Amino acid sequence: MMSTKQIRAVAAVLFSGTWFLFFPLSGTEESGEQAVDAGHYLAGVNRELERKWPENRTVRFVFHGHSVPAGYFRTPEIRRFDSYPMLFYRSICERFPTGMVDVSITAIGGEASPAGAARFRSDVLSLKPDVVFIDYSLNDRGPGLDKSREAWASMIRDCRDHGIRVILMTPTPDSRENILDSDSPLARHAAQVLGLGREFGVPVVDSFNAFRERVEAGHNVENFLSQINHPNRRGHEIVTELILSLFNNN
Repeated sequence: MMSTKQIRAVAAVLFSGTWFLFFPLSGTEESGEQAVDAGHYLAGVNRELERKWPENRTVRFVFHGHSVPAGYFRTPEIRRFDSYPMLFYRSICERFPTGMVDVSITAIGGEASPAGAARFRSDVLSLKPDVVFIDYSLNDRGPGLDKSREAWASMIRDCRDHGIRVILMTPTPDSRENILDSDSPLARHAAQVLGLGREFGVPVVDSFNAFRERVEAGHNVENFLSQINHPNRRGHEIVTELILSLFNNN
């Protein structure tokens, strides 16, 4: 059991930033949790990105999820190059100019995580990625918390069993919900994603908290949306910056 001091330390991490990393103390899901930094989890990926020809190889990132990583703006308009996977693609290539980077997007508009988990091995693992991002919470309000949790856990285990780094994403906003309400459906799904990150010892990009902080600071959430549940370019840029903060070339 964690001491009071450890609990306070973890709480400080939870509320001080916009992304978190947790690792099990003994490498299993049941053993408890301990916070570590992103550099440890992604150290191997960063080393590969820093390699130069002829020692470099393709480092592949896969973005798996629903309409937001797929690039849907005001439905049915798709603006792929303004979406966070493609903004990340350009930025990570600029950050690692000698790295050989590939980005694949396996996201499908309208899909929830149970369907994403069902095709995970055929559509995602077959690409032999180095890093997989999972973003389904907006649509997971449909199947609900329990079914979503089972699907996310299945995908995380598949990545772990194949030596693939996985990064979880909390949801971007929906203007029909009050993002400041900690008991809203999206807030509950965001909390579940954070819990999965702690349980499995994987990073979480906490987009939900980043947008909530901006609303708390006085911004209108609709300034970041192209429609009620899809970010605009500005919203995608916020998510992109959070993802980029996990990688370095120092």
